Amino acid sequence: MPTPTDPRVRLVLSTCPDAPTAEALAAALVDERLAACVNVLPGIRSIYRWQGAVERGEEILLLIKTTADRQDALVARLATLHPYELPEALAVEAVGGLAAYLDWVAEQTRDDE
Repeated sequence: MPTPTDPRVRLVLSTCPDAPTAEALAAALVDERLAACVNVLPGIRSIYRWQGAVERGEEILLLIKTTADRQDALVARLATLHPYELPEALAVEAVGGLAAYLDWVAEQTRDDE
């Protein structure tokens, strides 16, 4: 189980075009035990360069909690389910936190198969 100084827990960030897509992605990732929890944060404004032009748009941000050993499967599943041609999938190591919460993330994403 992870400890507060063990970087096995990951936070994966991804954006979605709308609330129904965000809800469906979050539910699928949790249902499939690829994520312990997904926070859905509406109302973000993104400015980015895409295909040579600067784009602006309203999006929904997903904060996805998983473990290092489930990260690759999570990112692959996200890419399969996501409607964007190039979905955001950015993983950040959790280098600290409440030990009990880190343990819970590991327990909820355990692959029992």
